[in-house]
Amino acid sequence: MGPSGSGKTTLLHLLAGVVTPTSGTVSWRGKDLARLGDAARSRLRRSDFGFVFQSGQLLPELPAIENVALPLMLAGTARRQAEVRARDWFAPLGLQGLERRRPGELSGGQAQRVAIARALVGSPGVVFADEPTGALDQTTGQEVMHLLTTACAAQGAALVVVTHDPDVAGWCRRVVRLRDGRVESDEVTR
Repeated sequence: MGPSGSGKTTLLHLLAGVVTPTSGTVSWRGKDLARLGDAARSRLRRSDFGFVFQSGQLLPELPAIENVALPLMLAGTARRQAEVRARDWFAPLGLQGLERRRPGELSGGQAQRVAIARALVGSPGVVFADEPTGALDQTTGQEVMHLLTTACAAQGAALVVVTHDPDVAGWCRRVVRLRDGRVESDEVTR
């Protein structure tokens, strides 16, 4: 948590292996991410990590079901099988009946729930969420955080959330506050 420019997204990118640290190490399951090549880090992001972004980052030309199935297909799962697994996420996230709708035909909250389904469909060990409620009204944001935290817990996935919003941080068990690229505080909240 921290204000704009504090280093939150940079830290998330370091943890997810998108960028490598200039010092220190980021380890996942005993592997130093900086020692992995680009292709190996990409495979790791496809297999072990899920991502939810502020604006969802859904592909506008694909219906919701294909947006959710996309990580599986990129990992080599056949389209039909990927869509079957993707469909399993629609009812639990309140999206039943919306499988064929394109992102432009969804509300902001519906689109974020599709993004959550996409992040979880591959059974990741960690879900990284960068301002997942930033484009939503407060009520919808609370609903999305409830679904995100509940779904990650049910799947056994760790959740790393980047936010400047204290209400969003309130959903987390640990809050690390950043300012000017440095850790200002690190507290267990519940």
